[in-house]
Amino acid sequence: MADEKPGRLRRIAAALPPRAFRLLATVSAGLLMYISFPPIGWWWSAIVSFALLSWVLVHPKTTLAGGLGYGFLYGLAFYIPLLPWISGLVGPVPWLLLAALQALFTAVFGMFAVLARRLPGWPLWLALLWVMQEWLKSSVPFGGFPWGVVGFGQTRGPFLALVQFGGVPLLSFAIAVLGTSLCALATEIVHWWQHSGPDTSGEAPSLAGVLVPGLCVMAVLLGTALAAPPVRRAGAGNEPTVTVAAIQGNVPRLGLDFNSQRRAVLDNHVSETVQLAEDVKAGRAPQPQFVVWPENSSDIDPLTNADAAQQISVAAQAIGAPILVGAVLARPDWTPENPTASNTIIVWDAVSGPGERHDKQIVQPFGEYLPWRSFFKHLSSYADRAGYFVPGSGSGVVHAAGVPVGVATCWEVIFDRALRQSVRNGAQVLAVPTNNATFDQNMSEQQLAFARARAVELDRYVVVAGTTGISAVIAPDGSEIARTQFFTPAYLDVPVRLKTTETPATRWGPLVQWVLVGAAVAVIAAAILHNGWFMRPLRRRRREGDDGSSMSGGGDDENNPPDEGDTSSALAGQRDKGDS
Repeated sequence: MADEKPGRLRRIAAALPPRAFRLLATVSAGLLMYISFPPIGWWWSAIVSFALLSWVLVHPKTTLAGGLGYGFLYGLAFYIPLLPWISGLVGPVPWLLLAALQALFTAVFGMFAVLARRLPGWPLWLALLWVMQEWLKSSVPFGGFPWGVVGFGQTRGPFLALVQFGGVPLLSFAIAVLGTSLCALATEIVHWWQHSGPDTSGEAPSLAGVLVPGLCVMAVLLGTALAAPPVRRAGAGNEPTVTVAAIQGNVPRLGLDFNSQRRAVLDNHVSETVQLAEDVKAGRAPQPQFVVWPENSSDIDPLTNADAAQQISVAAQAIGAPILVGAVLARPDWTPENPTASNTIIVWDAVSGPGERHDKQIVQPFGEYLPWRSFFKHLSSYADRAGYFVPGSGSGVVHAAGVPVGVATCWEVIFDRALRQSVRNGAQVLAVPTNNATFDQNMSEQQLAFARARAVELDRYVVVAGTTGISAVIAPDGSEIARTQFFTPAYLDVPVRLKTTETPATRWGPLVQWVLVGAAVAVIAAAILHNGWFMRPLRRRRREGDDGSSMSGGGDDENNPPDEGDTSSALAGQRDKGDS
């Protein structure tokens, strides 16, 4: 046993140098994907990221197991720097575990990418496989985790307009196919360069190797050119306008103990609303038709606590407009042992008090509720901090001053279905009340990008109201009309247009995603057939029957992959060998 460990270490040390370029490229690709997201937001780095990762996965000496490993490493390099704000809530271990869980999905992508690289037109197929893994990670486990979907990192880039055609999944596909096509074109150029000297045959790049990625790039550019003009004109028009205010009352201090500050948080939002009312009376601000308060602006249940209700009424009467109040309401089945609650937005009228409400329908696992509570509470003391919220139901629309307002509370805005449901049910303006008091500014910037994508996708003005910020009003072209600073009391009071049009993404977004995912599944099946895996057991049995014994020795490349070796001519080698 003592000799086995040094021997294993020597084998690992010997295996690393031939893979050094690919390991470095993989980590660099993951970091490039991270910096495409806020707060850095270099949208173009996502395309370079896909190009680098594709080079690693289509390398002739990357095996299926290698694709799994490189994909996992890529996911770690991407998600670990993307999600550190989680550690402020529950510590570093859950942050790293979540990053590792998300990296499993990119690992599966890497394995399937190696499987599909033999198919003609592989840049297109790899992009489809990427969209499939994004759909998978956005669905499971516990309802999925769409944070890190590539399209959300493109809200400052020129391709954002594509979301109107097919939603965020289509935008992710477009960015992925640009990156894989860039890799394919670079492969052909390098191969041509290496074979264009006086001592070579001067072989020209293959038509298929240039045509498919070239057509993919042209399709993305053409689609963007068609989508961009309507998006640029989205903020203009003759639709009726209303003035909407968003209140950012702030909290005394950031951190998990914001719940102990519940009365102070409520008082802050009342005070900021009264300040807005005074500015309206002084002519420094326009009179709003309705006001949006953040999620958890009243963690004291105003339906059972008369003092909280009275304070909210003071604010509504001062501003003379209904307020969308973020409140925590006890459920009818509440007990001390099972204190179930609803995360609710209540329309609070200045005269009649509480009216319509939106109960949050997509609640956050491990934060607002704890899956498998009896199991996880034995693993971490943080489990006791998870809430007992239960999902509600409804249309996703409330009415304030006669205006149909679509509501997605915080976590809900990340999911495609939430605000799409609101618009399909008649919402003419969208509100995203959120509470980022337990997180940091980077998280708030990333969440704001989700709202920006929704504004363009659904052709609606979006009002984001946060307890600590960043609050903003976003136009349907993705531009920010106004925004606040983080961790600062403030209000926004701006006119917005009431929109009624439905974009193609509103109508057909789910169908587009299912087509992309279905095509990816077909790619996997085609790759298996192309590699002949279904026929190998049959051929092997036939040979055994003919010879009376099992064949041994060499096999095909997939079953006996080549050893990892020097990567200095990998791009050219991919074109020459075309397999693993």
